[in-house]
Amino acid sequence: MITRACISINNRCNLSCAYCHFHEPQKQPYLAEADMDVFEILDNIKEHVEKYDISTFKLGFVGNGEPLMDYESLRRYIEYIGSEICEGRIAAYTITNGTLVTEEMLEFFKTYNVNVGFSLDGPAEIHDNWRGKTHALVMEKLEEFRRINGHYPSINCTVGRDVLEKADETIEFFERLESRITFSRMIGKRGISLAEYRWFLHMAEGRLNVRRGGMDCTMYGGQCGAGLDNIFYANGKVYICGSCVDLPYTCSAHTKLEGIFFDVGFFDRNHCFRESLGDISEVTR
Repeated sequence: MITRACISINNRCNLSCAYCHFHEPQKQPYLAEADMDVFEILDNIKEHVEKYDISTFKLGFVGNGEPLMDYESLRRYIEYIGSEICEGRIAAYTITNGTLVTEEMLEFFKTYNVNVGFSLDGPAEIHDNWRGKTHALVMEKLEEFRRINGHYPSINCTVGRDVLEKADETIEFFERLESRITFSRMIGKRGISLAEYRWFLHMAEGRLNVRRGGMDCTMYGGQCGAGLDNIFYANGKVYICGSCVDLPYTCSAHTKLEGIFFDVGFFDRNHCFRESLGDISEVTR
Protein backbone atom coordinates (compact mmCIF):
# COMPACT_ATOMS: atom_id res chain seq x y z
CA MET A 1 0.00 0.00 0.00
CA ILE A 2 1.26 3.47 -0.90
CA THR A 3 1.92 5.51 2.24
CA ARG A 4 4.52 7.99 0.97
CA ALA A 5 4.92 10.16 -2.09
CA CYS A 6 7.07 12.96 -3.44
CA ILE A 7 5.74 15.53 -5.88
CA SER A 8 8.18 17.40 -8.09
CA ILE A 9 6.30 20.62 -8.77
CA ASN A 10 8.89 21.87 -11.26
CA ASN A 11 12.12 20.98 -13.06
CA ARG A 12 13.79 24.33 -12.50
CA CYS A 13 16.48 25.41 -10.10
CA ASN A 14 18.32 28.66 -9.49
CA LEU A 15 21.55 26.76 -8.81
CA SER A 16 23.58 24.39 -10.98
CA CYS A 17 25.04 22.03 -8.42
CA ALA A 18 27.86 20.09 -10.03
CA TYR A 19 26.73 16.72 -8.66
CA CYS A 20 22.99 16.99 -9.38
CA HIS A 21 21.98 13.58 -10.73
CA PHE A 22 18.55 14.82 -11.83
CA HIS A 23 20.09 16.75 -14.69
CA GLU A 24 22.67 14.35 -16.04
CA PRO A 25 22.60 14.16 -19.87
CA GLN A 26 20.96 10.73 -20.09
CA LYS A 27 18.00 11.98 -18.06
CA GLN A 28 17.39 15.21 -19.95
CA PRO A 29 14.90 13.74 -22.46
CA TYR A 30 12.75 12.61 -19.53
CA LEU A 31 12.71 15.95 -17.71
CA ALA A 32 10.77 18.05 -20.20
CA GLU A 33 8.03 20.01 -18.47
CA ALA A 34 4.62 18.42 -18.88
CA ASP A 35 1.20 19.35 -17.58
CA MET A 36 0.49 17.77 -14.22
CA ASP A 37 -2.58 18.54 -12.15
CA VAL A 38 -1.18 18.58 -8.63
CA PHE A 39 -4.61 19.26 -7.15
CA GLU A 40 -5.88 16.04 -8.75
CA ILE A 41 -2.92 14.19 -7.22
CA LEU A 42 -3.71 15.69 -3.83
CA ASP A 43 -7.36 14.65 -4.20
CA ASN A 44 -6.23 11.11 -4.98
CA ILE A 45 -3.96 11.10 -1.94
CA LYS A 46 -6.70 12.41 0.35
CA GLU A 47 -9.12 9.79 -0.99
CA HIS A 48 -6.47 7.08 -0.51
CA VAL A 49 -5.76 8.15 3.08
CA GLU A 50 -9.45 8.11 3.92
CA LYS A 51 -10.25 4.84 2.13
CA TYR A 52 -7.45 2.87 3.75
CA ASP A 53 -7.49 4.74 7.07
CA ILE A 54 -3.79 5.55 6.85
CA SER A 55 -2.69 7.11 10.14
CA THR A 56 -0.03 9.34 8.57
CA PHE A 57 0.77 9.72 4.89
CA LYS A 58 4.19 11.28 4.27
CA LEU A 59 4.14 13.79 1.43
CA GLY A 60 7.19 15.64 0.18
CA PHE A 61 7.10 18.58 -2.19
CA VAL A 62 10.56 17.82 -3.51
CA GLY A 63 12.05 16.54 -6.73
CA ASN A 64 13.80 17.69 -9.87
CA GLY A 65 13.96 21.39 -9.03
CA GLU A 66 13.93 24.05 -6.32
CA PRO A 67 10.34 24.13 -4.98
CA LEU A 68 10.57 27.73 -3.75
CA MET A 69 10.95 28.91 -7.34
CA ASP A 70 7.22 28.14 -7.52
CA TYR A 71 6.38 29.20 -3.99
CA GLU A 72 2.92 30.59 -4.78
CA SER A 73 1.89 27.26 -6.30
CA LEU A 74 3.44 25.39 -3.37
CA ARG A 75 1.53 27.61 -0.98
CA ARG A 76 -1.77 26.80 -2.68
CA TYR A 77 -1.02 23.07 -2.60
CA ILE A 78 -0.29 23.15 1.13
CA GLU A 79 -3.39 25.21 1.87
CA TYR A 80 -5.43 22.70 -0.15
CA ILE A 81 -4.45 19.87 2.21
CA GLY A 82 -4.21 22.13 5.25
CA SER A 83 -6.91 20.37 7.27
CA GLU A 84 -5.31 16.96 6.66
CA ILE A 85 -1.93 18.34 7.77
CA CYS A 86 -3.40 19.91 10.91
CA GLU A 87 -5.18 16.66 11.75
CA GLY A 88 -1.93 14.73 11.30
CA ARG A 89 -3.27 12.57 8.47
CA ILE A 90 -0.68 14.01 6.09
CA ALA A 91 2.86 14.90 7.19
CA ALA A 92 4.12 17.42 4.64
CA TYR A 93 7.69 18.49 4.04
CA THR A 94 9.83 20.25 1.51
CA ILE A 95 13.55 20.59 0.89
CA THR A 96 15.15 23.79 -0.33
CA ASN A 97 18.61 25.00 -1.21
CA GLY A 98 17.81 27.88 1.14
CA THR A 99 18.75 30.77 -1.12
CA LEU A 100 15.18 31.92 -1.83
CA VAL A 101 13.81 31.59 1.69
CA THR A 102 11.98 34.61 3.13
CA GLU A 103 10.49 35.37 6.53
CA GLU A 104 6.98 35.19 5.05
CA MET A 105 7.65 31.70 3.69
CA LEU A 106 9.00 30.47 7.01
CA GLU A 107 6.02 31.87 8.89
CA PHE A 108 3.67 30.16 6.45
CA PHE A 109 5.41 26.78 6.78
CA LYS A 110 5.35 27.13 10.56
CA THR A 111 1.61 27.86 10.54
CA TYR A 112 0.92 24.70 8.54
CA ASN A 113 3.48 22.57 10.38
CA VAL A 114 5.40 21.83 7.19
CA ASN A 115 8.89 20.51 7.86
CA VAL A 116 11.47 22.48 5.87
CA GLY A 117 14.81 20.84 5.19
CA PHE A 118 17.82 22.84 4.03
CA SER A 119 20.49 21.49 1.72
CA LEU A 120 23.86 22.29 3.27
CA ASP A 121 27.01 20.36 2.45
CA GLY A 122 29.02 21.22 5.54
CA PRO A 123 31.87 23.74 5.81
CA ALA A 124 32.07 26.56 3.27
CA GLU A 125 35.03 25.04 1.43
CA ILE A 126 33.05 21.89 0.60
CA HIS A 127 29.61 23.44 0.14
CA ASP A 128 30.77 26.23 -2.15
CA ASN A 129 32.75 23.84 -4.31
CA TRP A 130 29.57 22.03 -5.33
CA ARG A 131 26.74 24.47 -4.76
CA GLY A 132 28.17 27.77 -5.95
CA LYS A 133 29.24 30.48 -3.54
CA THR A 134 26.07 30.14 -1.49
CA HIS A 135 27.31 28.97 1.90
CA ALA A 136 27.18 32.37 3.60
CA LEU A 137 23.66 33.04 2.31
CA VAL A 138 22.37 29.64 3.39
CA MET A 139 23.85 30.11 6.87
CA GLU A 140 22.08 33.47 7.06
CA LYS A 141 18.78 31.79 6.17
CA LEU A 142 19.40 29.08 8.78
CA GLU A 143 19.67 31.79 11.42
CA GLU A 144 16.42 33.32 10.19
CA PHE A 145 14.75 29.92 10.48
CA ARG A 146 16.04 29.55 14.05
CA ARG A 147 14.78 33.01 15.01
CA ILE A 148 11.28 32.12 13.84
CA ASN A 149 11.13 28.50 14.99
CA GLY A 150 13.44 28.45 18.01
CA HIS A 151 15.73 25.80 16.53
CA TYR A 152 17.69 25.06 13.40
CA PRO A 153 15.94 23.15 10.57
CA SER A 154 16.67 19.61 9.51
CA ILE A 155 19.65 19.44 7.16
CA ASN A 156 20.41 17.45 4.02
CA CYS A 157 24.11 17.00 3.26
CA THR A 158 25.43 15.22 0.19
CA VAL A 159 28.41 12.99 0.95
CA GLY A 160 31.06 13.00 -1.75
CA ARG A 161 34.77 12.38 -1.89
CA ASP A 162 35.66 15.68 -0.19
CA VAL A 163 33.36 14.95 2.76
CA LEU A 164 35.01 11.56 3.18
CA GLU A 165 38.43 13.20 3.18
CA LYS A 166 37.32 15.79 5.74
CA ALA A 167 34.95 13.64 7.76
CA ASP A 168 35.94 14.99 11.18
CA GLU A 169 35.73 18.59 10.02
CA THR A 170 32.32 18.04 8.45
CA ILE A 171 30.90 16.29 11.51
CA GLU A 172 32.29 19.00 13.80
CA PHE A 173 30.63 21.67 11.65
CA PHE A 174 27.20 20.05 12.04
CA GLU A 175 27.59 19.37 15.77
CA ARG A 176 27.00 23.03 16.65
CA LEU A 177 23.71 23.15 14.72
CA GLU A 178 22.18 20.37 16.84
CA SER A 179 19.93 19.44 13.92
CA ARG A 180 18.71 16.18 12.52
CA ILE A 181 20.97 15.46 9.56
CA THR A 182 20.21 13.38 6.49
CA PHE A 183 23.45 12.42 4.80
CA SER A 184 22.77 11.41 1.22
CA ARG A 185 25.23 9.49 -0.90
CA MET A 186 26.54 11.31 -3.95
CA ILE A 187 25.65 9.18 -6.97
CA GLY A 188 26.36 9.48 -10.68
CA LYS A 189 29.73 9.96 -12.29
CA ARG A 190 31.12 11.84 -9.25
CA GLY A 191 29.60 9.43 -6.77
CA ILE A 192 31.05 7.30 -4.01
CA SER A 193 30.44 3.63 -3.22
CA LEU A 194 27.87 2.36 -0.73
CA ALA A 195 30.69 0.96 1.40
CA GLU A 196 32.41 4.35 1.60
CA TYR A 197 29.13 6.07 2.35
CA ARG A 198 28.21 3.65 5.12
CA TRP A 199 31.66 4.08 6.67
CA PHE A 200 30.97 7.80 6.95
CA LEU A 201 27.48 7.23 8.37
CA HIS A 202 28.95 5.00 11.06
CA MET A 203 31.33 7.79 12.07
CA ALA A 204 28.64 10.48 12.02
CA GLU A 205 26.10 8.51 14.05
CA GLY A 206 28.39 8.53 17.05
CA ARG A 207 28.24 12.33 17.27
CA LEU A 208 25.16 13.57 15.39
CA ASN A 209 21.41 13.00 15.19
CA VAL A 210 21.55 11.16 11.87
CA ARG A 211 18.39 10.25 9.99
CA ARG A 212 18.59 6.85 8.39
CA GLY A 213 15.74 5.93 6.08
CA GLY A 214 14.09 2.62 6.83
CA MET A 215 12.79 0.71 3.83
CA ASP A 216 13.19 3.90 1.85
CA CYS A 217 16.41 4.49 -0.06
CA THR A 218 20.04 3.39 0.15
CA MET A 219 20.96 6.94 -0.89
CA TYR A 220 19.80 8.11 2.55
CA GLY A 221 21.19 5.30 4.62
CA GLY A 222 18.34 2.80 4.58
CA GLN A 223 17.31 -0.07 2.36
CA CYS A 224 15.90 0.35 -1.14
CA GLY A 225 12.11 0.69 -1.14
CA ALA A 226 11.65 0.57 -4.92
CA GLY A 227 8.30 -0.95 -5.81
CA LEU A 228 6.96 -0.90 -2.26
CA ASP A 229 5.10 2.01 -0.63
CA ASN A 230 6.86 5.14 -1.93
CA ILE A 231 6.22 6.86 -5.29
CA PHE A 232 7.51 9.90 -7.16
CA TYR A 233 5.38 12.28 -9.24
CA ALA A 234 6.93 14.42 -11.98
CA ASN A 235 6.24 15.50 -15.56
CA GLY A 236 2.71 14.12 -15.56
CA LYS A 237 3.82 10.62 -14.54
CA VAL A 238 4.39 8.44 -11.52
CA TYR A 239 7.86 6.93 -11.23
CA ILE A 240 9.26 4.15 -9.13
CA CYS A 241 11.69 6.62 -7.56
CA GLY A 242 13.25 9.99 -8.21
CA SER A 243 16.49 8.63 -9.63
CA CYS A 244 14.72 6.29 -12.05
CA VAL A 245 12.91 8.74 -14.33
CA ASP A 246 14.67 7.24 -17.35
CA LEU A 247 13.56 3.67 -16.59
CA PRO A 248 10.40 2.02 -17.94
CA TYR A 249 8.69 1.90 -14.55
CA THR A 250 6.02 4.59 -14.90
CA CYS A 251 2.31 5.21 -15.06
CA SER A 252 0.10 8.24 -15.52
CA ALA A 253 -0.16 10.79 -12.72
CA HIS A 254 -3.96 10.49 -13.11
CA THR A 255 -3.83 6.94 -11.76
CA LYS A 256 -5.52 6.30 -8.42
CA LEU A 257 -2.98 5.27 -5.80
CA GLU A 258 -4.46 1.79 -5.34
CA GLY A 259 -3.86 1.21 -9.06
CA ILE A 260 -0.14 2.01 -8.87
CA PHE A 261 2.07 -1.07 -8.81
CA PHE A 262 5.62 -1.65 -10.02
CA ASP A 263 6.79 -5.23 -10.34
CA VAL A 264 10.53 -5.07 -9.70
CA GLY A 265 11.05 -8.73 -8.86
CA PHE A 266 13.54 -9.88 -6.25
CA PHE A 267 16.77 -8.02 -5.55
CA ASP A 268 18.99 -7.34 -2.55
CA ARG A 269 17.40 -4.30 -0.92
CA ASN A 270 20.64 -3.46 0.85
CA HIS A 271 21.64 -2.17 -2.58
CA CYS A 272 20.07 0.40 -4.89
CA PHE A 273 17.52 -1.02 -7.36
CA ARG A 274 18.81 1.17 -10.16
CA GLU A 275 22.41 0.16 -9.55
CA SER A 276 21.40 -3.50 -9.29
CA LEU A 277 20.25 -3.37 -12.92
CA GLY A 278 23.80 -2.92 -14.17
CA ASP A 279 23.90 -1.39 -17.65
CA ILE A 280 20.85 0.90 -17.65
CA SER A 281 20.94 1.15 -21.46
CA GLU A 282 20.02 -2.55 -21.66
CA VAL A 283 16.92 -1.91 -19.54
CA THR A 284 15.70 1.12 -21.46
CA ARG A 285 15.96 -0.35 -24.97
